[in-house]
Amino acid sequence: MIATLFVAAAAAALPRPTPDPAPDAAPSAKVIASLTVAGMQRIEPETVIAYTKLRVGIPYSNETLDQALKDIQASGLFADVTIEGVTSGAITIRVRENPIVNRIVLEGNKRLKDDKITKELKLAPRQVFSRSNVRADVARIVELYRRQGRFAASVDPKMVLLDQNRVDIVFVISEGPKSKVRQINILGAHQFGEDALRAQLATKQARAWRLLSSSTTYDADRLAYDQQKLRQFHLTQGYADFRVTSAVAELTPHKRDFVITYVVEEGPRYRFGDVGVESDIRDFDGTKLAATLPLKRGDWYNAKLVEDTVESLEQTAGLFGYAFADVSPDFRRDGEARTMSVSFHIGERRRSYVEGIEITGNTRTRDKVIRRELRLAEGDAFNSVQVQRSQDRINSLGYFQDKLEVKQVPGSNPDAVVLQTNVEEKSTGELSLSAGYSSLENFIVQAGITQRNFRGMGQELRLNGSYSTYSKSIELGFTEPYLFDKNIALGGDVFRRDYKSYNTTTSKDTTYQQVSTGFQVRAGTPVNEYWSTAIRYGLIYDQVSLDADTYYTNGVCDPALAGTYLCEAVGNRWTSSAGYSFIYDTTNSRTRPTRGTTFSFSQDFAGLGGDTRYLRTTAKATKYWDLGKQFVFSAHAEGGYIDGLGQGVRLTDRFFLGQPQLRGFDIRGIGPSVTRTTYDTSTVPATLYTGSDYQTREALGGTAYYMARAELALPLGAGARELGLRPSIYMDVGAVFGGKTPTLIDSCAVANAASTACTTATRQYTNSSGDLLYLDSSGASTTTSTGTPYTYSLSAYQERYYGNSASPRLSIGFGIDWTSPFGPLRIDIAKPLLKQPGDDTKLVTFNIGTTF
Repeated sequence: MIATLFVAAAAAALPRPTPDPAPDAAPSAKVIASLTVAGMQRIEPETVIAYTKLRVGIPYSNETLDQALKDIQASGLFADVTIEGVTSGAITIRVRENPIVNRIVLEGNKRLKDDKITKELKLAPRQVFSRSNVRADVARIVELYRRQGRFAASVDPKMVLLDQNRVDIVFVISEGPKSKVRQINILGAHQFGEDALRAQLATKQARAWRLLSSSTTYDADRLAYDQQKLRQFHLTQGYADFRVTSAVAELTPHKRDFVITYVVEEGPRYRFGDVGVESDIRDFDGTKLAATLPLKRGDWYNAKLVEDTVESLEQTAGLFGYAFADVSPDFRRDGEARTMSVSFHIGERRRSYVEGIEITGNTRTRDKVIRRELRLAEGDAFNSVQVQRSQDRINSLGYFQDKLEVKQVPGSNPDAVVLQTNVEEKSTGELSLSAGYSSLENFIVQAGITQRNFRGMGQELRLNGSYSTYSKSIELGFTEPYLFDKNIALGGDVFRRDYKSYNTTTSKDTTYQQVSTGFQVRAGTPVNEYWSTAIRYGLIYDQVSLDADTYYTNGVCDPALAGTYLCEAVGNRWTSSAGYSFIYDTTNSRTRPTRGTTFSFSQDFAGLGGDTRYLRTTAKATKYWDLGKQFVFSAHAEGGYIDGLGQGVRLTDRFFLGQPQLRGFDIRGIGPSVTRTTYDTSTVPATLYTGSDYQTREALGGTAYYMARAELALPLGAGARELGLRPSIYMDVGAVFGGKTPTLIDSCAVANAASTACTTATRQYTNSSGDLLYLDSSGASTTTSTGTPYTYSLSAYQERYYGNSASPRLSIGFGIDWTSPFGPLRIDIAKPLLKQPGDDTKLVTFNIGTTF
C-alpha cells in the first residue's frame, strides 16, 4: 500500500505531457473566408460550386481541395480547373469551360452515309465538347465499319477552333478495303479433303471469280454458323461423334485479310442398324411404314435423312387428318459394331379438324381475297397437303412478302387446330416512267400504271403506253378474278398498237406498217384444283400499209419495189375471233416459280364475221425443279399451227421466232424469209454483189413452229442478290416453217440466160394521188406532162426464199437479269450452234427500260 502511494505521488510530481491537437481544432486549421468562381462564360457560379462540398465558413485542407477539383472535372463541363487562395482562405475556383460543338463533320466516308454514322455518335451540335465522348465516338465509328467487314478502317478526330468558344469536330475516316478471308484451314480432317469441306461452308476464300460475292467477307456470326455446317455435313456421312474443337480467326498484320483455322475431330463412322416404326395410331401399320422408309440397315448413318423421315411421317399423318402427329426418333448406338439403330415412335393422336382460320397483317387486302385461296374451311377435316396448297396459292397472288407460311396451332381441344396466316403486304401498285435503249428497237419510252390489288379485292387495273422507233401502243385492261364472289374470272382489254416492220439491213429501213385497234373480253373458271378453262372473244381492225412514195408506182403497190409478198399484205381487214384454253398449273408461285408444272392448250377461231378466217392452235408446257442451294432448273416446250381455212394465212397472222424467244438470233431472225441481193450490171452476165450492204432480208413468218428451252438459274451471294442480279445459263432450240412460197423476182434472169447486158430499170415518181410527176424548166416537180419526166433508177436484184425448214436451230448462252435503278435490264450472250441459210444471228442482245 505504501509503495503504491509513493508511485502515485511521484507520478503526480512529473510534468503532464501535451496531447496532439485534433486536426479540426488545431490552431493552424484553415477556414474558407470567401468562395468565388472565375472564368465562366455560360455556366453560373452557383452551378460550379454545387459540384463541390466547399462552402464559406467551413474548414478545408489540401485533401478537401483536391476532391473539389476531381468533382468539377468529373462534370465534363470544363477543359481546365485550378484553385487559388489556398493559404489565405479566400478561395477562387478558376475554370476554363469546354467549348460548345458547332457541328459534326464526316470526311472520307463513302461506304457509310452520314446519317448512318451521326445517329450513333454521342457528340452532337449545341452540346458541350468532351474528349471522352470523342474517344467513344471514334471507337463507335470503327465498330460500324467492322460490322461492314472493314477491319482496316481508322478514324482521326480533329478540332477546329471558332469564335465564342465554339468548335467544329471533324472525323477524318479512312475506310480501307473490306477484310476478306484469305485462307481457311481445317485441321484434323482425314476422311474428306479441305476443298470438299470448304465447299460446305458459307464463308468462302477470296478469289477473283468471287468478285461479286459477299461470302468472302469475314463475319463473326458466320464463323459460328460454319461450325454447324461442318457438323451437319459429317452427320450426313456417318460421323455421329464429329465435333469442332476450336475455331480461330486471325487478322493479318495489315488488317486486310483473315485466316480462319478449324480444328476438328471426326470420330468413327457409323452405319444404320435396325430401322423400325412403332405407331400408337390404329390407322398406321408400323411394319408397313418401316418398309417404305428411305433408311436401310447397312447404309451409312445420315442425320439429315433421319430428319427428313420424321418430317415425311408427320406429313403422312397430316394426310390422314392428324395435325400434330408426335413423331420422335429413338437412337440406340452400338460403339463396338459402329451401328446406329433408329426406331420412329408415332404417338397416339385423335384426328384433327380445323377449328378456326385467323388472318392478320392485312391492312389493305380484304379477308375474303385471302380466304378464297385457302383449300380448307372451318369445320373441315385437317389435311396437310391442302395446307401446303393453300400456302402456295396465297403466295402466288403476289400481294404479300415472300416466305409466307400458314401455321398450325392447337385449338381449344386436343383434336382442334387453328390455321394462322400472318401476312405482310407489299406494294401492288406500280407507276413507271422509263426511257432506255434496246438493241432490238433502239430508243424506247414506256409509261404505265398498274394496280394488281385494286380496292384490296384482288382486281387488276392497268394502263400502259410505249413508244419506240418501230412501235407505239396504248392499252387499258381490267380483270375481276371472282365475279359476284363466284370462282369466275372476267376481264377485258382495249388497245391500239402501231408496229413498223423493218428489213434486217444495217440501216433497218421500214417496210410495212400495221396499225391494230380492237378489244378482247375473256372469262375463266377452274375445273378442279389444278385445271382451269378460259374462253375469249376479240375484235380487231388491222390496217396494213406501205409508204406510197417508196413502194408505189402510179398509185399502185409495185412488186418490183416492195415484193409480191408485201403487196399482198396491204389492206384493211376486220378479224372477229373466239377461242378457248385449258390450263394446268401446280407451280408454287406465278411470279417466280421454283417447283411445279404448267401446261396450256389453246385454240382461236377467226371467221365469226369479219374478213379473216383461220384456226390457230398452240400448246405450251414448263416444268420447274428446285435443286437446292437456290439452283432452279426449268424445261419449257411449245408449238403451234395456224390453218387458213381455205384462205392464205396473211403475213401479220403468222408465227415468228427470234430474239427474245430464241436467243442467239435477231428479232424474227429465223424461219421463212426473202433475201433481196443487188446485181452488179457492169458485167456480162450480171453478177450478184456480196456483203450485207447489198442485201435486205424480210421475215415472212410461218404457219407452224416449235420451240424448247432448258435453263438453269444460278445463285449468287447475298450482296449480288440485293443488287437484283439473277444469272442463268440456257439452251434454246426451235424452228418456224410452213406457208406458201411467194412469187420471186429476178431482174436479170432473162438477160443472164441470153448472156446479154442487164440494164438498170427506171421508174417515174408520182405524187400521193398517184399522178405522174414531171420537172418544169425551173427544176420544180409538176403534174404537167409537157415537162421532163421525173424518174429514178431501180437497181437490178434477185430475190431468194430461205428458211422454210423444220430443221432445228440451236443456241447456248448465258444471260443475266438486273433490276437496275433505271428499270429492268436483261443481257444475253448466246452462240448459235445450228442454223439454216437465211437466218439472222446475233451474239449479244440487251434491253433496258422495259419489261422482258
